[in-house]
Parts: sequence; C-alpha cells; structure tokens
Amino acid sequence: MDQRLTLLTLGVRDVDAARRFYLDGLGWTPTLDLPDVLFLQVAPGMVLSFFGATALAEDIGVRDAPTAQGVTLAHNVDSEGEVDVVVARAVAAGATLLKEPQRAEWGGYSGYVEDPCGVRWEVAHNPGLVVDADGAVRMGTAG
Repeated sequence: MDQRLTLLTLGVRDVDAARRFYLDGLGWTPTLDLPDVLFLQVAPGMVLSFFGATALAEDIGVRDAPTAQGVTLAHNVDSEGEVDVVVARAVAAGATLLKEPQRAEWGGYSGYVEDPCGVRWEVAHNPGLVVDADGAVRMGTAG
C-alpha cells in the first residue's frame, strides 16, 4: 500500500466561520466550496476539508460529531520573518494567538494560533525540513 494522505477532513461547528477565516482573512483559494463543506488544496495532492461536524457525524453514521480537538496542523514557511507575518495575518483574520513566535528548542522558530473553529496551527520556520522537487519531505535537525 502507498504511504499517502490526500484528504484531511476536520469536523467544525461553523463552516461559514472557517470560510471567512481561510478565504476572506488569509486569502486562500477553495478547490470546492459548498454550503456545508469547504475544500482547500494545501500541498501537491493534499486537500484540507472543513465539514460541518453534525453533517460529518451523519455521513459517518455515528452520533458524536468528530471535532478538530487534539489535532495541530503545521504551516512551514521560508523564514523567521515570514512566521511573524503569517501569525499576524491569522490573528487579524480572527485567529487567537496561543503562543507568540519565538525560537524553538528544536532549532527553528515558531508560534501557534487557533482559528475561529478551534483548529490549532503551528506556523514555523524549520531549516531542517526540506521538501524536494518530487514532494518528498526530508527532516533533520535545524542549525
């Protein structure tokens, strides 16, 4: 079996809030935008999906609506300055600042925000993370 993840779906209380944050606030472009689901291509072959939590539970066939609690997504950028810019833009778009950008123990620089739907994002510059032209990710220690 191929080791691959092509779609990550998060059950959220308010798809409209996610839409406003990601499209209007951050300026991201949807791959598919329907009333109760939003798809955003976030990498080659990788889509992040926001689905109404109740509708997602119905689709799965369970009573409890899945949520994004316990999940942290990461957005890696090319410089420490870009971390500061992305965190500031996210906060301006309605995110809650959880941790100011700062030097990290692992040698990089990162901060954390929570979007209006409760999805937690790390915004980081990790000099040890390299994405090759073919999409392969190599990880080493920074510095």
